[in-house]
Amino acid sequence: MQKISTKNIAYYGLLIALNIILTRIGSIRIGGGGVELVRIGFGGYPIIFAGIVFGPLAGGIVGAVGDIIGYFINPLGPYMPHFTMTAALTGIIPGVVMLLFNDRKAKSSFGKLTLAIALGQTTTAIFLVPYFMKMLFNVPMITTVPGRVITQIIQIPLYAYITKVLLNHLFAVKNIN
Repeated sequence: MQKISTKNIAYYGLLIALNIILTRIGSIRIGGGGVELVRIGFGGYPIIFAGIVFGPLAGGIVGAVGDIIGYFINPLGPYMPHFTMTAALTGIIPGVVMLLFNDRKAKSSFGKLTLAIALGQTTTAIFLVPYFMKMLFNVPMITTVPGRVITQIIQIPLYAYITKVLLNHLFAVKNIN
């Protein structure tokens, strides 16, 4: 786990900004009944990346702060802290899984990255968000879960691959300096 330094806070800020832009502006958002029913995009990736690279605390911070600031910039429906918690868990879970591997080289293993991201996305994107949509807005889970499963079948390996490539480049640059 990384310590919180000024440099890391700057990285968190960059990842928060990227999360907000990809989630609120760079996503396709489909609403109904005054709430957002479906969001298609890559806004969760900066949160996952923060959790894997900087640790679960950083992933949680990037997720929660990005959700809160993003809501005030571009809300769709009422603010619900349930989704802030889910955004935080999007970064916390992969970060914890990577810590459990306790292997510096695990960060460059496609299989371990895929497992960490899959556990996080299955918990948050496939189960928690549809559950909260049902609980808070009476949106039946049968209408939201199938699309989310299909999305995650595509996104999980894509996120793992992008993370592997980025980490390999970051480690290569770090070894040069």
